[in-house]
Amino acid sequence: MRCASLRVPLDYSHPSGRKITLALSEVPATAPAAQQLGDLLVNPGGPGASGRSLAAVVATRLDRSVSAKYNIIGFDPRGVGASVPALHCDPSFFAGARPDYIPANQREEQVLIGRARRYAADCEHRYGWLLPFMTTADAARDMDAIRVALGQQQISYFGYSYGTYLGQVYATLFPHRLRKMVLDSVVDPRGVWYADNISQDYAFEGRIRAFFSWVADHDAVYHLGSTEAQVQRAWDQARARLEARPVPGPSGPMIGPDEFDDTFLQGGYSNSLWPGLADALAAYLHQHDNGPLASVYQEVGTQPENLFAVYNAVQCSDVNWPRSWAKWDADTRRVFRTAPFLAWDNAWFNAACAFWPVRGPARPLQIRGAGLPGILMIQGTLDAATPYRGALVARRLLPTARMVVVLRGGNHGQSLAQPPNTCVDGYLNNYLATGALPQRAGLVNAVCPATPLPSPGG
Repeated sequence: MRCASLRVPLDYSHPSGRKITLALSEVPATAPAAQQLGDLLVNPGGPGASGRSLAAVVATRLDRSVSAKYNIIGFDPRGVGASVPALHCDPSFFAGARPDYIPANQREEQVLIGRARRYAADCEHRYGWLLPFMTTADAARDMDAIRVALGQQQISYFGYSYGTYLGQVYATLFPHRLRKMVLDSVVDPRGVWYADNISQDYAFEGRIRAFFSWVADHDAVYHLGSTEAQVQRAWDQARARLEARPVPGPSGPMIGPDEFDDTFLQGGYSNSLWPGLADALAAYLHQHDNGPLASVYQEVGTQPENLFAVYNAVQCSDVNWPRSWAKWDADTRRVFRTAPFLAWDNAWFNAACAFWPVRGPARPLQIRGAGLPGILMIQGTLDAATPYRGALVARRLLPTARMVVVLRGGNHGQSLAQPPNTCVDGYLNNYLATGALPQRAGLVNAVCPATPLPSPGG
């Protein structure tokens, strides 16, 4: 893998003005020059996730005969990771156990509102000059600057999750610069971002209940209950215990109810985590052993503040959010009645947008799909982070796209997964190698089965 940096304009309306720096990586093509297919930019989502390491993941998990034909290029978007500057608004924001996401009364809610308001103010204080230029459209312009620096007339693109929205925006702004595009786990571009987050709340409720049912099916292993309701009660018991007495860390309380929620939320993204999460819950409740819970929290549940800062900087600026907290409160309480798992967690993760110093446009960028090359879309029907219904919206807006649907697939990111879905990866490899797309008529153009649920302990 090779590394590079690229200076780009802070503000593309003043291209000769202040510059910022993007960090890039590349796994170069190894096929003979006559067989090579150009540059493939990859993005893992977020917004705020580092993309440099994804180049190696894609290069090693694609069929070798396909990856050898591309220069596979990862990049840290503006504000992220090794790009300069890297956005950090309050590095201590996630230090120690935080106030419970679910406010028991108005006083507790005001404490959480205050945290969100201060975070927005800290971002303005530290990076007020950068925040107006952190939109998805700015990131798409950066992608085109990478294309220019590579000396290419066209690039190909492969994005997951938020990266699918970045791809849709790039295709809208630079339709003639796109050669191929893969969108895996697709954002609804019309719900950006307030409505999309509410849609997530309902979908993640289904995923946590699927986890509870899976644990119940393996009661002989975990002894947490033989029904979904019994496992939920065990989970609620653990959460209440952590609120009363957080798991200690090296420098004070480390895992309270928020950190517990953040950790189990990751099981909604990938059911490969279910055995480890169930082991940790059982050890905590039955043996009073904090070790497995602390391990899984440190492995998947911690919140990188740089990712959080960029997430807010992008989403709060892409489109204007409701500025009345009364609306947030009413909507969250309504969702909580039927989808309590993520409702308040998601509200507080985005709450800084109610106080953000940059006011985005009233409506999201209108995605335009006319004149694009063939696009491959991949979507699980039970995906919680980018729900299936929203992917169908995107499919309708991209008439040259063809969609592979994974029936009862709940994982977020269906291609190049571990364990692999050979059906999905077959469509992906074929498309990247030849441009071939599934041809069945309608919005759903091919169907793959989901990979089996994991076995206990692995």
